[in-house]
Formats: sequence, C-alpha cells, structure tokens
Amino acid sequence: MIAPESLTMPLLPRKDFPILDRKMKNGQSLVYLDSGATSQKPQVVVDAEVYVELHANGAVNRGSHELAAQATDIVDNARSTVAQFVGADTEEIVWTKNSTESLNLLAYAFDNVTRGRGSKKAFERFAIEEHHNIVVTRAEHHANLIPWQELCLRTGAQLRWIDLDDDGRLDLSTADVIDANTRVVAFAHASNVTGAIAPVEQLVARAHAVDALVVLDACQSVPHMPVDFHALDVDFAVFSGHKMMAPTGIGVLYGKAQLLKELPPFLFGGSMVEIVTMEKTTYARPPARFEAGTQAVAQIAGLGAAATYLSATGMDKIEAYEADLTQYLLAQIATVPHVRVLGPTQATDRLGVVAFDVDGVHPHDVGQILDEKGIAVRVGHHCAQPIHQHFGVWASSRVSVAPYNTRADIDAFIETLRTVRAFFGLEVE
Repeated sequence: MIAPESLTMPLLPRKDFPILDRKMKNGQSLVYLDSGATSQKPQVVVDAEVYVELHANGAVNRGSHELAAQATDIVDNARSTVAQFVGADTEEIVWTKNSTESLNLLAYAFDNVTRGRGSKKAFERFAIEEHHNIVVTRAEHHANLIPWQELCLRTGAQLRWIDLDDDGRLDLSTADVIDANTRVVAFAHASNVTGAIAPVEQLVARAHAVDALVVLDACQSVPHMPVDFHALDVDFAVFSGHKMMAPTGIGVLYGKAQLLKELPPFLFGGSMVEIVTMEKTTYARPPARFEAGTQAVAQIAGLGAAATYLSATGMDKIEAYEADLTQYLLAQIATVPHVRVLGPTQATDRLGVVAFDVDGVHPHDVGQILDEKGIAVRVGHHCAQPIHQHFGVWASSRVSVAPYNTRADIDAFIETLRTVRAFFGLEVE
C-alpha cells in the first residue's frame, strides 16, 4: 500500500533544478514528465560545466600548461567517479558522444576485426562471419537494433530476436534463438516504452554458456536504479549523460578490461595513438584507444557532477521513491476510460516509463493538449517501432518520472488526460 504523503515532497529538491520554476505558455507552471527522453540538470551540474568554460578550458593530454593539466585532471576524476557509480574499473570507461555512438563504435569495431584488423585473438573473439548470428529483442531502441542489423548485412550473419509476451516483457521461451553460433546478445536493461526490466541474469547465463558477448543498453536503468556492471557480468554496456541529469553530448561505453584490450579501435586520429610513422601506427591502451580527438571536457565534468549528486542521495532511495511514484501513476491512469497502457500495469520489475494509447486520438494531439497545460510528455514511436507494432499501434504518448517529480505532477497530468477525448467530441465514459 502506497503512503500518498510520501509522494507529496520530491526526493530531490526542486530548488536544485532551476528550469522546473519556468513558466510555460499561458503562464502555466512546468510539469516535466519526460525524463526518459532527457532529464533536467541540477545546478551543481550546470556549475561544473561553467567552471570548465571559465576556469579550466584546455585540451586534455595535449599541453603542459596549467589549463591543460587542470582539464586533464577533471576528465580523469570524472572517469573514476562514473566508474564507481556503475560498478566498473576506471580503465573500463570510454567517453563517447552518446549511447548511439557507443553501440555503433562496438558494431564497427567488430566489423573491422572481421575484415582482418586486429590480432588473431581478436578475430577469434569478435569476428562476425556468415555462419554466425546476433540476437537482440523486439523491445530494443533503434540504437540497439539498427547497428546490429547493418553489421549482419555487411557480414552475412543472421539477425535473430527474443520476442515479447502480452505485457511487453521479454518472453524467455523464445530465447532459444541463442545457440552455439550466437556471437552477440544485445538487449536493453529496461525498455524505453514499457519500463519493463529485463531478466539480465538469465540472459547473461544463456549467452555466456555459448561464449557469446553480452551488450547491455543501460540508458534507462543507470539513472533510476543501482547498477553494477561487474555484478551483472555483462561484457559491454552503454548509457548516456543526458538521461541521468548530465549534459547532452556525453555518453559512456563500458567494456570488460580484457575485452577492450583485445578490441582494435574504430575511430582514428589524435590522442588514441602510441607511435605514428609514415608506414604504420600503433595504438594506445584502453580507454584512450577508443577516444580519438578532442574530449568534451565540460560535458564530462557535468557527467561526473551528476554521478556525485545522484550518489549523495542514494540510488536505492531513488529506485524506491520512483517505484512508489510509478505505482501511483499506474493506479491513476487506470481510472481514465479509453486509455491503454502499453506494458505492465504494476510497478513490480518495471521503471517509471509509461507509454499509453488514447483510443481515437493521435499521440501528437494528446501531447499538444497536455502542452497547453504546461505538461511535458514524449509522443511518437520513441525510436522503438517494433515494440509498438507488437502492441498494434504505430505511436504512443509516454510519461516518465524522475526523483524531482511528485504526486501533484501525476495529478495534473491525469486531470488533463481526462479532457482529451472530450476535446475531440469523443465518448469519455
């Protein structure tokens, strides 16, 4: 039983997030329920970015002057902070632009190995050949589907997938697509449509039993629950800063240290080399090997600050608070006629990402009506068309919560949602 009074005050103080005080059109207060797409940043994250721009704007590992040294220290310290936040070793954290880049980096690195780049050991571990298969799920974000589709097209390998049950959870009875020829099993820790949490332990066990590599899309999980990549025993994982109260333009690729050591680079240029001659080049050790070019120092500083901020609250507390808030949201949305939730209708083993369909009303129209009241939600297919097709729709509206949300935000959303069908002259009961 949820104690409603526990949801009247946000777990994270709203005063920490200046944008939440913004007035929207018609003078409406902002009700931000789109953190699954992009979360809002606390002042400490903004301050970390600004500090770099005003006081430490230098090129990382590219100078002996004080600004360059300070920028390098900021990047190194943030790497250590983020590694601790997700249960990894410092050298296992690679900076990227976002999770999409992280996943493409992996797919293209595997392709390079297949085409003869790297050592014999790397070929044995990473090469994708015609007789192999790659396994994903029907619930994947396009960023964790299309790169593997394309890799299969380039190599002749087969793309397979684990299917879904009626609630949109992974149906493990279809996981027999993982077999002795499977090289990669890639799946989301939590769906960005249904919020359903994947059975990571079972999938990792199945994959490792046939010596397949596990790639975990942790974009939705890392900001909302304790995550320990070592404990999960995944081989690679990705997540993005902008979904965990950090800036846009910064993401992370995690890889087990030994695997990163064996994997050849995909991006080439400055800062990722050891020795360069006109005839050949040798490459730096990970993670530098995968970080060609100038680093996004301010964004990295912001990500480190976000990890520190979330850790200070406690990811276990965030998970528990959001579970109560999600159960309240699901209970309230169930009282609105002609609205169908796409995914589990209980908060067990799911996160606060709730996609829904309003019968007879296009999701974009739903979003516009909510926007008139200052309520921000996501509309569209959420870069996950196959799971929408599973539910028999092409798009949906989506609410996603964060620790700065309260019951009042949910109530405002529900009050306006009740008016949507009436606005279009449709039956409301």
